[in-house]
Amino acid sequence: MTRWPWELKELSPRQLEEKPVKYMLLIYGAEGAWTEQERKDCYVESTQLTHELNAKGQYLGASPLHPVATATSVRIRDGKRLVTDGPFAETNEQLGGFFLIEAKDLDEALAIAARVPGAKKGTVEVRPVLELQNLPQVK
Repeated sequence: MTRWPWELKELSPRQLEEKPVKYMLLIYGAEGAWTEQERKDCYVESTQLTHELNAKGQYLGASPLHPVATATSVRIRDGKRLVTDGPFAETNEQLGGFFLIEAKDLDEALAIAARVPGAKKGTVEVRPVLELQNLPQVK
């Protein structure tokens, strides 16, 4: 069987139990739900959480996103690039930021997600990351 560099690195249930899994915590919320002071407090709490996760070797990355008004969407249709100002979909909650973590299992990832300040007024979606083989190392 040919192994392509972009093939998925799928893990068996046993491998999932043996090594930490990367999880993406996607933070959704209504942009107008936070006062300016609440947003600043959220950034402080989020920064504290990243330091706690880093001390445990679980932190891989995190960042808030600029407002959805700054988004630009790209689609390819019939071989042509279509660029649209704004988000991909009109929804009440927008993607506002993310955490990328390692956890031993979904339960641990959910416990971390419950500590994300954005969960207080929005939703934190927890998804395991599929790792592709032969990608360059992150710098």
